[in-house]
Amino acid sequence: MTVIRSLLFQICFYTATILFMLAFLPVLPFISRQGLWNTCVKWWLGTMNWLLRITCGVHTRITGHENVPDGPLLIAAKHQSAWETVALLSLFKDPAFILKRELMNIPVFGWYLKKLGMIPVDRSAGPSALRDMTKRARAAADEGRQILIFPEGTRRAPGAPPAYKPGVSFLYTALKAPCLPVALNSGLFWPRRAFTRRPGTIRVELLPPLPAGLSRTEFSTRLETEIETASNRLLQQGLEELGPRAPQLQNEE
Repeated sequence: MTVIRSLLFQICFYTATILFMLAFLPVLPFISRQGLWNTCVKWWLGTMNWLLRITCGVHTRITGHENVPDGPLLIAAKHQSAWETVALLSLFKDPAFILKRELMNIPVFGWYLKKLGMIPVDRSAGPSALRDMTKRARAAADEGRQILIFPEGTRRAPGAPPAYKPGVSFLYTALKAPCLPVALNSGLFWPRRAFTRRPGTIRVELLPPLPAGLSRTEFSTRLETEIETASNRLLQQGLEELGPRAPQLQNEE
């Protein structure tokens, strides 16, 4: 039954995504970024969560909204699943996502990403990619936007050792803005590299922000400690909820 429900979700989600993109395509050259965000994107995000809930029984519980400060902000989130690449966007007023450049080249979908002012990174470009990312992120922050990055760069399985990259520390220092750590356990319910979705509750915690102006070493240590401590706690809560249905954690790299 889980496989059937997961298949139904996939069909409905991709169908809805295509319909939303086609519906707004005629106005895409004329609508503002904020106008596109407040209509197409928010409706699409709401539809995804609704479909996930009614087809797969996956609910969400998000706490810590009171920790989100006004103004420019760096958001550093744990990355276990494709879920947060979409769902986290709905938590902020005007986010700019740092993402791999290849996504911008997808026909139609990439056009929407460009219109929304997302920040592409060419992972093969080395130091020049970091400089370009920082330049674009600083421009977005100057507009009062929130910059969202996954410090580990790619999805990590629940229970896998953390693998934080230096890019988030570099960005934090350059932006001179507070950083909001985000912990989650999404990988238990929307696993990476897997088709099935497990019924249960994805938990997300928006943790107290780290102030601007910390040294790079102190920032790196505190960020990893706070995200990992909270994510491990949420992981245990998720495992208890799943009970016999819980996956076997491999502590894989």
